Amino acid sequence: MRVDVKIPGGVESYCIDERGDKRVASEALWMETFLCGVLRAYAYADDGSGESIKKIVGVRRFDPITSTEMEHRFLDAAERLFFKGSQLGSDPEVQVPNNASNHLTTGLINYIHTTGRYTSGINLFEKLRTRDMEVSSLLAEVMLSADEEVQAVNLLHDAIAKLPMDYALLDCQASFCQSKGRLDWALECAKRGVTAAPSEFSTWAKLAEVYVGMEQWDLALLTLNSCPMFTYQEKDLPRMPEPARILLPVLADSMLDEIDDSTQSQYGEQVHPSLRKLHAAGYKGTFLKAYSLLTEITAKIGWDQLLRIRSQVFVMEEEYRSEKQIGPGNSASNPNASTTALRGTPSPAINGAQLNGHADAEMASPTDEEGSVNDKTLSPTSPPHSATFASKSIERPEHTVTSELLSPEKDDSAEPPNGNANYTHFQNKRLCERWLDNLFMVLYEDLRIYTIWRTDMARAQSESSDYRKSAEEWEILGELAERLHHFPEAVEAYQACLRVRFSPKAMK
Repeated sequence: MRVDVKIPGGVESYCIDERGDKRVASEALWMETFLCGVLRAYAYADDGSGESIKKIVGVRRFDPITSTEMEHRFLDAAERLFFKGSQLGSDPEVQVPNNASNHLTTGLINYIHTTGRYTSGINLFEKLRTRDMEVSSLLAEVMLSADEEVQAVNLLHDAIAKLPMDYALLDCQASFCQSKGRLDWALECAKRGVTAAPSEFSTWAKLAEVYVGMEQWDLALLTLNSCPMFTYQEKDLPRMPEPARILLPVLADSMLDEIDDSTQSQYGEQVHPSLRKLHAAGYKGTFLKAYSLLTEITAKIGWDQLLRIRSQVFVMEEEYRSEKQIGPGNSASNPNASTTALRGTPSPAINGAQLNGHADAEMASPTDEEGSVNDKTLSPTSPPHSATFASKSIERPEHTVTSELLSPEKDDSAEPPNGNANYTHFQNKRLCERWLDNLFMVLYEDLRIYTIWRTDMARAQSESSDYRKSAEEWEILGELAERLHHFPEAVEAYQACLRVRFSPKAMK
């Protein structure tokens, strides 16, 4: 859409099509423009930290819907254009946009949850459900948010009876059962969701969440390894060039150094290079969700136990080299990891006797440096007393064997002789995806920096000395602790940041 204002002259509005030709701006196009404008306003809204939207100094954002009349106009436009929503695309976690998963439905759900206008959302989706049963998942989600669980359960029952292979309905049902503590019911719903949409990331992520809740760590890793990962697509965001200087109409008496977020104050801070190199801070989309699941497992069972389960589930490099030296014998076909995760046959050695791991508060109990993750027992040692010791105390994970390293004839592995007790279950292991192997390395680096930070903090407290960091360093440490599910430590870092200067990221 283009609007030309000529002074003197007049105002001319027109539109440009995909070929660059000039077209007449019709009422239907103006309605689409209004709806997309509201959706963009909510999509651009953030906490001011500059993470999702690049900060533009001097910009003030207004609420696009300020009255009931404007809300009715917005919902009426959404109802008319609802079934064109798939043309807008979808979030990066969704591979194929549909009527229930696209930017329009995401914006509607965001508006309903933000404003609490659940009655308006229920009325809208009720009318749309008469035209397409796929909308039932959105209606059930709004009903559950509005604390109308009985009606939502009845709706899910009737909708799944008519659409038994709708993965959005199954995911919604699994989430509800999960919130009620019935993980056994949620597991069956999540399995059916994976069967209905095996190419969607959300179904596999939901199944992995259920396995984590059931403390079936090996199946959780296998399910995570089977997740289809999508390349993150950047949002269509406004990008402004960096100004040479900024002159804002602000009174001198109202300016405070501690809340000044100008570029000069940001670039003047010193940040340790190791904090700049944390790759996990840049994860988005499916990789962010997968990393969150991996850190959740680590927070519950500890780093050492995670490495043990990893080495018992996936083929390690040392095992592969040993198998190549032995040579092919009586080959046995490996079951598929996805099928194993769906069948749900956890190994008792992993989920039973070995669950009494060391899940201490630091999440990373140090291990013997000479020990191997594959074939040696990792024994915890005493807590580190210096930063140097802390950096070496966490066992660096060894690489697994990925599918790219194996030739087709090596996919079926032979079982080693009985004399090699370490590799008796080699044929039952899986090949780890390269992206998941990289996540383990990134998690190791996060844990190493976290352990150094907490060790230095404890040493400073014991010596009654000040532990000084810049505001940006405290922000990074707070994000690090939050990623690792250490929320009290994250709050501590954010509070320390706010004592230095104001930070929207720390205030969230």
